[in-house]
Order: sequence, then structure tokens, then C-alpha cells
Amino acid sequence: MISETRKHALVAGGLGVIGRNLVDYLASRPDWRVTAISRRKPDFETPATFLSVDLLDAEATQAALSGLSDVTHVFHAAYQEHADPSWLVDINLAMLRNLIEAADTASPALKRVVLYEGGKYYGAHLGAFVTPAKEDDPRQMPPMFYYDQEDWLRQKAEGRPWDMVALRPDVVCGFAIGNPMNLSMVIAVYAAISKELGLPLRFPGTAECYGRLAQVTDAAQLAAGSEWAASQAPGGEAYNLTNGDIFRWNRLWEAFARHFDMELAPPMPIPLAKMMADKGPLWDRIVAKHGLVPVPFETVASWSFGDFIFNCDWDVICSTTKIRQAGFQDVVDSEAMFLRLFDEFRARKVIP
Repeated sequence: MISETRKHALVAGGLGVIGRNLVDYLASRPDWRVTAISRRKPDFETPATFLSVDLLDAEATQAALSGLSDVTHVFHAAYQEHADPSWLVDINLAMLRNLIEAADTASPALKRVVLYEGGKYYGAHLGAFVTPAKEDDPRQMPPMFYYDQEDWLRQKAEGRPWDMVALRPDVVCGFAIGNPMNLSMVIAVYAAISKELGLPLRFPGTAECYGRLAQVTDAAQLAAGSEWAASQAPGGEAYNLTNGDIFRWNRLWEAFARHFDMELAPPMPIPLAKMMADKGPLWDRIVAKHGLVPVPFETVASWSFGDFIFNCDWDVICSTTKIRQAGFQDVVDSEAMFLRLFDEFRARKVIP
């Protein structure tokens, strides 16, 4: 257990769906000070300090963090996408390495590093995998940057006054602007476009996926779990962290249709990446019509991510027994989470 009265969090990837919600959560807590790293400036009011740092530049990272001598916890939520799996490993490992080397050098107060992984750890991106996936399940065929990051971090922590904890959420959903890999935003924007065109709401994936078991992670749930991981979790461990429930899309899609006041139609495989490629002008008209925040269409939602999720013709379930037995027992109703987020997107003028 880690116990200190004053904690200073360094959050890498501070404007992503994980990082933004973590920054909001910790900054609201009286016993945390928050410094966040992002290449973009925050688009919201926050007591957190934001640093613009390119984590791929080792020297610049060292210079930017050199004055942070009281950082107690590092949360690594930074991520860069790349089509080449080998490059994906190199880029994301380099960002973690540069961050931790700089924080380790700058702050003798460092106590713990929290690393975020995901369902790909278990091969969820490759096809059907053993479910419910458990933290000690065998690894899948590399390359997989999660493995390289975790192995490097464990080795780096040896002999240091700090340790590490890995959290493995899956399909993180929350509010973030300009972060397209956010399934809740994919669904909301897809529904808005369908409604504008006078179409019913259809599940855009396979009929098989429509009836399979699935899971997601509320970014707010992950933020609370991250504080637990930083302060209370046994060190050196990995924990699956999802909402703690499971669902079938065919049940949720009915609730979505009611919430958006749309007719529900049977599922139809719609390749979103292709069918949404020409919808930029339509989205611009929706934005102007409803006075929405002018988020560029290419960054409002990742259609290829939606295609992947909605074409998983296998159950996607991770066991949360380990994290519950270790002390984090929060559970979120996933249907209620989606509806809450849709309302938040509306209130913040991101969707009509």
C-alpha cells in the first residue's frame, strides 16, 4: 500500500479519452495536484497544469520535466496509432521510455507508475479468445506493444524506490474532443447522421456480433480505478478494469433507438469507414444547423474502430475478479453509461 498526504500526478496523454477524464477526476480531489502532458492545449477550464511535450523527443522530455521534483505518480495514457505493427511497438515504447526516464531522473518522490493496456493484450484484435480473459493468461503472437511496454517498465522498476501497476480496460467510453477512438462518440455521431438522413437506427455490424456478449469501460470508472491503482493496489500487478457488467448489443441498441427517438431496424453490415467517407459535408451542415462545437469530421469519430467493434463475432469478456478481490469493487451499468454520455455530448453541443 502507498500512503502519502500530498500526491502529484503526471498524466501523459492528458487530452485523450482516458487522460482527460483522469485529469478532471484527480484535479477535483483535494489531495492531488495534477500536471498533464499533451501536444494540444486543453479546450476546457481546469486547475491542472498542462505541458506541451513531444514524448518521442527524449531531450525535450527531459528538459520539460526537469523541474518536476515532487511527482509521486505517473499515469501513462499516451498513445500513437500506426498501421505497421512494428512501428506501433517502437513509437509507443519510445514514448513510455522517454517519459519514465525523465520522471525518474527529475523526481526522487516518485512512488508508482500506472500503465494502461487493453483487450488486445489477450488477442481481442486477432479473433476469438479464451473468455473470460484473466490477467495471467498466456500472451498472444507478437508484435504487441503492450508486452514491450510492460516488460520494459517492470525491468526499469527493479531496484527503484517506485513500482508499477498495469490496468487493462477495454473499449473506454467518455467525453473527449478530437479523440476519435471513442465508441460512445462513434455511436452518437452515426445515429445523428442516420437521423438527419431520415433513416432508422441500424446496428451497423454483423448479426452474429449483435447477439454476442460484450463489455466496455466508463472513463469515469477508469479514473476512479486509477486512483485506487495509484494509492491502494498491491504493486507489480496487472488488473482488468471494465464496468464489471456484460451486455448484448441487441439489447442496448433498442435503448439507443428510444433515446435518440428513432425507429429501430434490423442489423445490417454497413462498412462505416467506407460509407462515412463522404459524410463530411453533411456533418458540417448538421453542425451549422444545430450550433454544435465545430469538431472536424475526420477527428469526431473513428469509423474503422467502430467497424472492428461491431464485427467481433465472438464474446469479448475480461474477468474482473482479481481487481474486486484486491479492493476495487465499483460496478457501472453500461446501458446507463451510454445514455448518460449521449446526454453529455448533447449538453456540450457535440451532437444535436
